[in-house]
Amino acid sequence: MPRRFAWRRPLIKLVTDIPGPKAREYLELSRRYEPRSMSEQPPVVWATAEGVWVTDVDGNVFLDFSSGVLVANAGHSHPKIVREIQEQAGRVINCYDFVNEYRPLLAKKLVEITPPNLDRAFILTTGSEATEAAMKMARKYTGRKEIIAFQGAFHGRTYGAMSAGGKRSGSGTRGFGPFVPQVYLAPYAFCYRCVFDKTYPECDIWCFDYLDWFVETETEADIAAVITELYQGGAGSIIPPPEWMEKLDRWCRERDVVLVIDEVQASFGRTGKLFGFEHYKVTPNLLCLGKGISSTLPVAAVVGEARIMDSLGPGSMSSTHGGNPLGARAALKNIEVIIEEKMPENAARLGAYLARRFAELERKHERLGDSRGMGLVWGLEIVKTKAGKEPDAEAAARIVMEACRRGLLMIAPIGLYGNVLRIAPPLVITEQELAQGVDILDDVLSRVG
Repeated sequence: MPRRFAWRRPLIKLVTDIPGPKAREYLELSRRYEPRSMSEQPPVVWATAEGVWVTDVDGNVFLDFSSGVLVANAGHSHPKIVREIQEQAGRVINCYDFVNEYRPLLAKKLVEITPPNLDRAFILTTGSEATEAAMKMARKYTGRKEIIAFQGAFHGRTYGAMSAGGKRSGSGTRGFGPFVPQVYLAPYAFCYRCVFDKTYPECDIWCFDYLDWFVETETEADIAAVITELYQGGAGSIIPPPEWMEKLDRWCRERDVVLVIDEVQASFGRTGKLFGFEHYKVTPNLLCLGKGISSTLPVAAVVGEARIMDSLGPGSMSSTHGGNPLGARAALKNIEVIIEEKMPENAARLGAYLARRFAELERKHERLGDSRGMGLVWGLEIVKTKAGKEPDAEAAARIVMEACRRGLLMIAPIGLYGNVLRIAPPLVITEQELAQGVDILDDVLSRVG
């Protein structure tokens, strides 16, 4: 992508230790007044962010490989989106369920850019709200109660979303039960750590064939929906083989089960296509969106089939801030910007670059056991030895912190064992900037013992 943004800062610039003196003041306030439930991220206190560059309260400038956890697809503070927000903030911000100028326009746009079977869009605020809404819709429409989800999944932090989330360990959902009943967790296709000790592709996707036995033995066969992420983000950027996704699509259609695809993390260009399911021969009945839908404000949506959505009567589902004119207008402009500036194409091109670079790093570094991803979302699995595949969460945490001290900003390690580095820069990043970040990672991997 050509460098044409005057709003982008050009260089990493570290002027204090990390954290600096001002950052330490804010971090102390956080420790004193905020709960410990939030993720423990590198000690960077954000002040401003532009494009792919983040400046902290002490003036340190970092190259951002987090996108604010996959939100800032169009880059931080994209001037076109900022102007829309500034103008709308002086007019009207929220009006509950009253129709405003921008909510129906956003719904129309989402219907236009998704497959023809998706002809309704329900605008909400968070990914958790979207996944819960989709599960409610499926139950109401089918009259059935059971939901199939997958081990390792992350669909949000509210109770219905947590119930469909299979990531119990670490910062997952362990200790919050009992969960919403009649939600069942089946094995996911995690080829690097196959729970059935098989090897892809010789396995012929045996984990999927297990699904029929699972349903027969673990459920009442009263299945309303299957919900799955396009790739499992929180579990460590786990990407199933394409055959797995396509088998799941056929399985749902043969049984008249609603297929819910959660693309809160994967949509709006992140994987190298506007929507991640476009990589496969798959069409959801309900599509959950969020994060990159606005690149800024809290906006989410369920885009789905009218036959499903219209089974809910007036007043049965709404959202206080859902579809507010400020967020809806920002999302409309964001979608326009992502498409016009060809950000999915940039993500696809740079994804191929990352595939080459990370393959080189795998060969070079004993601690890098696996690299997996598409477009501009990747997971690097840190292990003690390649042969043993023992997860090394401690080393992963040191790598993130050491990278931060060199001006590369990543979130805390993710994954089932807390040992996976998440690589997810804004989609406006250039190859030169991306190479700078990978070079830092290369050097840090060489130095962290």
